[in-house]
Amino acid sequence: MITRARYVLFDFDGPVCRLFAGHSAEDVAKDLVEWLEQHGLLGLLTEDERVHPDPMAVLYAVNRRDPRSDLVAELEERLTYQELQAVPSAWPTAFADPLIRTWSAVGVRLAIATNNSPRTAAGYLASRGLTECFAPNIYGRTRDLHRLKPDPHCLNRALNALGAAPSAALMIGDAPSDLVAARQAGVPFLGYARNEDKGKLLRDAGAEHVVDSLEPVLRLVRDQG
Repeated sequence: MITRARYVLFDFDGPVCRLFAGHSAEDVAKDLVEWLEQHGLLGLLTEDERVHPDPMAVLYAVNRRDPRSDLVAELEERLTYQELQAVPSAWPTAFADPLIRTWSAVGVRLAIATNNSPRTAAGYLASRGLTECFAPNIYGRTRDLHRLKPDPHCLNRALNALGAAPSAALMIGDAPSDLVAARQAGVPFLGYARNEDKGKLLRDAGAEHVVDSLEPVLRLVRDQG
């Protein structure tokens, strides 16, 4: 599956880096909740949503109750700002940088397909000197939140831009939503799990191939080159 791929679609937060390694995602979620409270909008969230550690869960919740509104657009922009603030302290995923460079060097075309802001992904890649490996194929969150993964929209955008047949591509992701999106797009899927909990989530969702390190993937690509 790895050596056959001519196009590789990376999820961003996970396989490429840990975006909130030094800038807590839980703190970002709290910031969004506090912003809603300051504007008298806390009633849009349930008790559980007000303490959810994932900022995307807060954004999804507001969008469900007030879809495609100016409020959702403003909240999404606030989340993007927080993501951009997290870029300088993000941790590169082990072996991700050399894997990306090696795949690019052997002629495999790469894209990012993420639920994060494309501005965030682009900023991080620039900080690592990886822009040329992907540009301009960075596809991420838009204000049409219903099109985020597990919807395959960003994968299909990447495939269309690359001129890639789904069977010739590979998706690397760390969440069940990545797996579902890859299946719907017809793209083979490789799960990356940095710990056993994430690995169990992927396997329980039906992922057949899960690695806990990108090192064996890098070794295969180097042998292929």
